[in-house]
Amino acid sequence: FLEALADGAVEAGMPRKQAYTFAAQAVMGSAKLMLETGKHPGELKDMVTSPAGTTIEGVRVLEEKGFRGAVIAAVKASVEKNKNM
Repeated sequence: FLEALADGAVEAGMPRKQAYTFAAQAVMGSAKLMLETGKHPGELKDMVTSPAGTTIEGVRVLEEKGFRGAVIAAVKASVEKNKNM
């Protein structure tokens, strides 16, 4: 996810080194906020999305492309592989 996030930033014109820093800080900030507030990730998402804004547009594309399902399937596959080792 971090590499893909950075690649998207590079595609938008950000230098590679800055894109990796941006991606890591974005993920770290989100995780830290969730841990510190105890809020559900969906609640945090709702706090930062504006009607017809950039964040909800990104969320829409992630959902359209099956990001959530792909992550869940990857975790499930890893757990199953671990059980069979």
